Amino acid sequence: MTDPMRIRASLTGDTVEVKVLMSHPMETGLRKDASGKLVPARYIKNVKASCKGKDVLTADWGPAVSKNPFLAFRFKGGAAGEKVTVTWTDTAGESRTDEAEIR
Repeated sequence: MTDPMRIRASLTGDTVEVKVLMSHPMETGLRKDASGKLVPARYIKNVKASCKGKDVLTADWGPAVSKNPFLAFRFKGGAAGEKVTVTWTDTAGESRTDEAEIR
């Protein structure tokens, strides 16, 4: 249902920089539709990134994060050719997992 995340992972020295663009409406539950009814809350609540089976980032988000959120972070211990996997789960129970190769 959702578009794939756009993930870029680049190695500089011993540090991997990861940039992620997620496609998600991120509804707060406070906006009204054209008929005046509240649009139900639906937003990404958990984000997890891993490399070589180890978590390198975990985050708990709330409704204040913007539509189609962008996330950037760095970690040490990755090498060129390895994969970084990013997973999110939203309040409706939907989840998405994508990965990118470290370059």
